[in-house]
Amino acid sequence: MLLADLADTWRQVRATSSRTAKVRLLAGCLRAMQPAEVSVGAAFLAGELPAGRIGVGWSMLGAAPPPPPALSPLLTLSDADRLLRRIADVAGAGSQRERARLLEELLGAATEAEQEFLRSLIMRDLRQGALGGLVVEAVAAAASLPSEEVRRALMVAGDLGQVARTALEAGEGGLRRLRLTLFRPLLPMLAQTAAGVDEALARLGRVSLEAKVDGARIQVHRQGSRVAVYTRSLREITAWVPEVVEAVAALPVESVILDGEAVALDAGGTPLPFQATMGRFGSTREAEQKRLDVPLTPLFFDCLHLDGEDLIDRPGEERAAALGGVVGNALLVPRLITDRPARAAAFYRRVLAQGHEGVLAKDPAATYEAGRRGAAWLKVKPVHTLDLVVLAAEWGSGRRRGWLSNLHLGARDPAGGGFVMLGKTFKGLTDDMLEWQTLRLLQLEEAREGHVVVVRPELVVEVAFDGVQASPRYPGGVALRFARVKAYREDKAASGADTLDAVLAIGRREGVR
Repeated sequence: MLLADLADTWRQVRATSSRTAKVRLLAGCLRAMQPAEVSVGAAFLAGELPAGRIGVGWSMLGAAPPPPPALSPLLTLSDADRLLRRIADVAGAGSQRERARLLEELLGAATEAEQEFLRSLIMRDLRQGALGGLVVEAVAAAASLPSEEVRRALMVAGDLGQVARTALEAGEGGLRRLRLTLFRPLLPMLAQTAAGVDEALARLGRVSLEAKVDGARIQVHRQGSRVAVYTRSLREITAWVPEVVEAVAALPVESVILDGEAVALDAGGTPLPFQATMGRFGSTREAEQKRLDVPLTPLFFDCLHLDGEDLIDRPGEERAAALGGVVGNALLVPRLITDRPARAAAFYRRVLAQGHEGVLAKDPAATYEAGRRGAAWLKVKPVHTLDLVVLAAEWGSGRRRGWLSNLHLGARDPAGGGFVMLGKTFKGLTDDMLEWQTLRLLQLEEAREGHVVVVRPELVVEVAFDGVQASPRYPGGVALRFARVKAYREDKAASGADTLDAVLAIGRREGVR
């Protein structure tokens, strides 16, 4: 297939708001590919580079105008992939110059439309909607398979290109033969939100309640003496966490994949502030000293593979039993299985008193759905709210193009007057809110700084957030964690917004200094 044909599909997908139409266009493109092209083509359509990171950023792409485009399309998908891999393989002295030369060679072989696609692909900025999810549905449609089968295969294999080719060549039987591969991490299963443990019980019935540890999500793979540790974004951090490696290397297993958290604890076992844990993930040259200063403890809550057997299709209760059989209590997240509201509420209070950020309520019968925010896992934690003032907003991209989206939030500063910025958020905004706030904020516009519209500090917004963390980026020295918009408060003047002192008080209660 010519790259031009794929780029044309991309433009059509980007131009329509209908998810059904997007999937139909993508599926048609996948069907038109030769079998050997499907893995590359599916990755390109999902905004992924099979070559991985290629060492090209905006500075290189924007350093000079693109070369004159080719007059007619000649590049195939395989040609583009081969050149991108050559760029990725460049190393050593003069590597930046050589990458720039190869990039010019690639773009010079592309038409103007292909250049636009390649630049967007390299910068991971295709802006055509929910990329991975759309392509999963398109693969299912192209192969006439249930989308659940494709999602499960992707969860196991972790490689969309491989899954797409397998689906189109070998169908459901081929997908079912895919297995977990040690040292190829899975996207973690995520949780939806419940307002309280009562709601969690009402939705799930009998639940497995676990302490929600405020640490760094880790996935640990072991085969024999080899151990590797990955973050929730699948980045390998083995060298940063030697104590985690040692703990898992000491387990009585031959092979295992564990899901859990790495957290810094004080001498009494109480979690230190989140920043203390995240401070461990700096330069590897300082790993041993940081280990002495702030040791990490791995706390595991799931077992995805054990001694040659994949467990992701087993019920959560069976996976928990397998985990308990190999991990000692010191490395297990506190857990309670119950269907009684009083016991659940007592466990929740106890977990909070121990310094954890809340609980996860899980359906004991649920399988592990990697990469999905499924309804079988519900997170319950106290939520803070503040009334803050909008100081500026950024123009959105993708489906939010044309709307002011990312809000700059500020608290009142009674001491110095004015407002102190605490961070940004674009979460919690419905389409109706985006439309309304764009019109309202443009009425308050004072200046523009690139894609940022600075506004008069008059509009008050109620913001929910999970906590406060230290942040040298902002003048108040703190920022809000996971802030999201609840509602606009047109009934409240900016003079009635919450103060920086109120934010700092929350931070002090959470151990932020």
